[in-house]
Amino acid sequence: MQFVLASQSPARLALLRSAGLDPAVFVSGVDEDAVAASLTDPSPPELVAALAAAKAEAVLDQVAAAHPDAVVVACDSMLNIGGRMVGKPANPDIARQRWAAMAGSTGELLTGHAVVRLDGGTRAKETSGWESTTVRFGTPSAAEIDAYIATGEPLHVAGGFTIDGLGSWFVDGLDGGHTSVIGISLPLTRRLLAEVGVSVVDLWRPPAS
Repeated sequence: MQFVLASQSPARLALLRSAGLDPAVFVSGVDEDAVAASLTDPSPPELVAALAAAKAEAVLDQVAAAHPDAVVVACDSMLNIGGRMVGKPANPDIARQRWAAMAGSTGELLTGHAVVRLDGGTRAKETSGWESTTVRFGTPSAAEIDAYIATGEPLHVAGGFTIDGLGSWFVDGLDGGHTSVIGISLPLTRRLLAEVGVSVVDLWRPPAS
């Protein structure tokens, strides 16, 4: 059975590879703003779960054609900061505004997960879940924030920060799962895989000979 990651995130892919998997990658191309706009007053967990489900749905036909026996995993992360859900900053000015609000504060990083199992090219089982982690941000100086934004990294990640890259210098700590903040919770994914009848250990790459 092929493990399929429905995401273009290099951080998610690197994390899964480091955890023993060899995912096939299918990028959904979902218009996240349109999906969010179609929902009626969703709670933060409902929002990230709906976005993850839309990403999984968008790639199913392609995956079924290429890998009839597969498990598709899609994720979406957003940061709840000051009661507002935010995704990737659209430009450096927004990233700078975000960091002005986050510095010295805490936020809740929510990641929705959707899992669909395909057997013989047919949708057999599916499940979903979400996880939240409290992020305690440091207080970088204005010069440090400017330097960080200039790297371009915060423009491509939910909330405008990472814990597995340059942004980790400015995060004081986490209360919850760190892999969820990277973009895919390994413990939650293992449980969701089990719900569709897949053991993660059966997906591990064979050891090198």
